[in-house]
Amino acid sequence: MLQAAGWKVNPKRIYRLWRREGLKVPRKQKKKRALGTGANACHRHRPERKNHVWCCDFIFDRTETGTTLKWLSIIDEYTRECLALKVDRHITSEDVINVLAELFRTHGVPEHFRSDNGSEFLSKAIRSWLKQIGVGTLYIEPGSPWENGYAESFHSRVRDEFMNCEVFENLRSARRQTEAWKQHYNEVRPHSSLGYLTPRQFSQQCISSSRTTSAFQRNTAVTQKFS
Repeated sequence: MLQAAGWKVNPKRIYRLWRREGLKVPRKQKKKRALGTGANACHRHRPERKNHVWCCDFIFDRTETGTTLKWLSIIDEYTRECLALKVDRHITSEDVINVLAELFRTHGVPEHFRSDNGSEFLSKAIRSWLKQIGVGTLYIEPGSPWENGYAESFHSRVRDEFMNCEVFENLRSARRQTEAWKQHYNEVRPHSSLGYLTPRQFSQQCISSSRTTSAFQRNTAVTQKFS
């Protein structure tokens, strides 16, 4: 990060200073777990290019007064870019469709959409809508969140780097704080698996696999009832 900011640094000197000050970052122990046998698991159906596979999931937290808040995240698995991070008190399948519709307009239509078996993703409305547009659905096995590994990894970052560091006064402040963190994640925070580029930088270097939006445009009427 120092190098990205234009500083010339000597890694060995940084290490010596870090050690002299007694600073440590506990090394996380990887948990051994089954990868799962589901055909739609992330280790079986891997993203190969931008807009090849998007994944979606929910994560929860509370305001300082105890009100439950629900976040919807949508990630491009290949670029790791957070395409959407919507927070509200309640999020329905209709809300998911509206968020996806806007993303399809701005980012193109992905080939596949991976999610768990939550009612918001299994509703007849969203399954029919995605089928009409031509987006393949990859539903993971029930009770196997690790099969949606990219979403799980992203949510661990959301929890550690955002939710555990912020106090949400109310929904309005949560939305403001969420948008600021999303921008930082996409445009400032380097990602080790991307060669220490930010997701936005890596995304800009990629050739998108998304098809033309004609299929989506032909079906925009499907979303109008949710607008």
